[in-house]
Amino acid sequence: MDALLPDYVQWLMDKENYPHQVESVELIQTHISYIVLAGAYAYKFKKPVDFGFLDFTSLEKRKYFCNEELRLNRRLCPNVYLRTVELGKCCDDFCWGEGDEPIEYAVQMRRLKEDRMMGLLIARGQLQKADIIRIADVLIPFYERAGRSDRVKQFGDVRVVSRTIQENFMETRQFVGGVALPESRFKKIQRIALRFLGKEQIFAQRVRLNKICECHGDLHSGNICLEQEVAIFDCIEFNERLRCTDIAADLAFMAMDLDYHSLHDYSDLFINSYLERSEDEKLMDVLAFYMCYRAYVRGKIGLLTSADSHVSAETRKNAEESAKKYFMLAEEYGEQIECR
Repeated sequence: MDALLPDYVQWLMDKENYPHQVESVELIQTHISYIVLAGAYAYKFKKPVDFGFLDFTSLEKRKYFCNEELRLNRRLCPNVYLRTVELGKCCDDFCWGEGDEPIEYAVQMRRLKEDRMMGLLIARGQLQKADIIRIADVLIPFYERAGRSDRVKQFGDVRVVSRTIQENFMETRQFVGGVALPESRFKKIQRIALRFLGKEQIFAQRVRLNKICECHGDLHSGNICLEQEVAIFDCIEFNERLRCTDIAADLAFMAMDLDYHSLHDYSDLFINSYLERSEDEKLMDVLAFYMCYRAYVRGKIGLLTSADSHVSAETRKNAEESAKKYFMLAEEYGEQIECR
């Protein structure tokens, strides 16, 4: 057992410590979560971290955001997100439910079919163009009914978008000059992004066209399962500003992810499927900008994961290599922006 893991996570690794049948337990880590796969369920615990764009440092905040995760993700996959569960302390041991004191909270989910995860299908060369159409079929009505209050629309203001972009650059500054993010690439992407943000009329037009809504916020292949019903899970619950955005920013994440996996035809199909049914004639004005932003975000997450002392050496290495590839892709999108 990894001694660096919190006591409660080590306790969760014992299959006997569950109120339901469990044959084996598997732990997956990200820079912000411990995800425990146990039997027919997955339990997602939030790490007590503060990265600026999210703050899980108190137990009260972690409970709140578990409940938010449940509420928001039920919009796209209500049959997957089940409830928020409490892990307590009971007579010097841990227990499920209320004990002497709450220790942690988790979102309990129905465990999705691993062999139908989109990322795995991509890795096996089994993703079909029909799958891309199915994803678009789910997303188009989702965006039509997504929240568009005055509060939500304010997140499309260029000053708000600029703040998000600038924060990304600040949050990666400590890594500039490393293997994954050379200083020349950082400066080039930053220069192009800031220049585009000067085109305030483009962002104002997107607000007028009613294209700012409460989106998913983290739309990529790692968060999609292609079962009989498409499950698009793990939306951003921890930061309203990153979730309430231009539909183009959401679509850009998926299109960028397909490009990252060298599925350029699929990326084009995804965007065209949306365009054909949405009548969003101005989408292409901002798509490359948001694809650059999304690639940079994924690179940042890779760097944060590689810097986490609790993850394995292999995970750190893979995260850094992935980050480098994402930053290279962000630079390519930046060059597309300059050519427009």
